[in-house]
Amino acid sequence: MNARHHESHQDLLAHFDSAAAPNATLDAIIVPNGRPAPYLKQAISAAKSLDAHLVLLCSMRASASSAALAAKKAGAQVTAIDLDLLPDGVVPAFATDEILRLSRFHRPVDTSLKRNLGLLLSSLAGWKRILFLDDDIKLPHPGDLRAAAGLLDDHSVVGLANAGMPDNSVVCHALREVGSPQDVFIGGGALVVGEATFTSFFPNIYNEDWFFLLDGSRLRPSAVVGTAWQDVYDPYNDPRRARGEELGDTLAEGVFGLLDNGLGPVNADKRYWTAFLPERRRMIGATIERVLASGIESGQRARMVAALKASIGRSHLITPELCVRYLRAWQDDRLRWRDHVYELRRDHGGGLGIDGALAALESITGSRRSVPA
Repeated sequence: MNARHHESHQDLLAHFDSAAAPNATLDAIIVPNGRPAPYLKQAISAAKSLDAHLVLLCSMRASASSAALAAKKAGAQVTAIDLDLLPDGVVPAFATDEILRLSRFHRPVDTSLKRNLGLLLSSLAGWKRILFLDDDIKLPHPGDLRAAAGLLDDHSVVGLANAGMPDNSVVCHALREVGSPQDVFIGGGALVVGEATFTSFFPNIYNEDWFFLLDGSRLRPSAVVGTAWQDVYDPYNDPRRARGEELGDTLAEGVFGLLDNGLGPVNADKRYWTAFLPERRRMIGATIERVLASGIESGQRARMVAALKASIGRSHLITPELCVRYLRAWQDDRLRWRDHVYELRRDHGGGLGIDGALAALESITGSRRSVPA
């Protein structure tokens, strides 16, 4: 068993040209919105041009009322929800959260919560094809989304290829900058999802979208088509980013390395992680040495080294037992989420439309938390 970091996982995907792909319509575009309304121009434009309902799940610097107003002024159908007012109970408690809650691996972010809420709304509304779109993604060819939707007849999920800033972890960015080959994979930033996959979920961990793509034993049939552009960001601006990524990056790279070799999560046992973890630390340590010996500008070099040291420091807290325990909890959470979706459908039915879906969730929470179209 080859327990090492793989530079690419592209062989796991089916690749298509937009011009040759069948076309279909999207029902909704769901945006985990954390930035002010001007960052929504791409999502609003795509929703209007594709006649898809725009769902804005707002927190942090995003305002549901401002976001809804911007979309309405542009002529898009929109529902904006203020996540800060969302009470407990809509999305179930997960065992994976409980494992990390009081540890240094806890990530106080709500991206997974937003995406899971989007799945619930879609399931209850009766939508068949949705797009998850981050608010820092540009779509140079919105027609690519019709091609991606058309490919859902034979694939569970279809991602758009990222032609902008590579959406990698800090460690993978550093590998690329010192000359090592390092690819990118499809992700939740621009991901078209079919109805059958609404029973999968996003755990609250870095690379949560990679875990969403798994059915428990293998990668769901996944494809890539078209192009999306990730806005530029600085991966080394704060070592806390690297610390927050390390567990999720380790687990995802470890599991997807197994998939590359024709194996799966069931093979991610204690023996595997006992081999994988030292190899990852060796790789990060070697990358630090290469950065120090490089001609990268001194300030940038210092920030890269600080970030990589943060990664390897956090890595030393990861044990084979934690990896095994987390993946077992993730398997349990998959069933918990699936049952939650089925129970909501059983109690409220499907095909409710967005207003009916909101009402169904309100029957759990007892209060309205949205800005309706």
